[in-house]
Amino acid sequence: MRILTAVLLILAGVTLAGCGADGEPIQPTMSANIGVGTSGAYVGGGVGLQRGPLSVFLGR
Repeated sequence: MRILTAVLLILAGVTLAGCGADGEPIQPTMSANIGVGTSGAYVGGGVGLQRGPLSVFLGR
């Protein structure tokens, strides 16, 4: 339950920062990866925010 609470608080903070509620909105970054190897194909991706020295990235 503590982990879920922490994740929800972080998500709420990222959402507020992304929409500009505390100042200028932050432009999110996104990455997508598609690969094919001998064991099959894989897909990966992620979304992140960066402001000054603070960076948050979710995904691969």
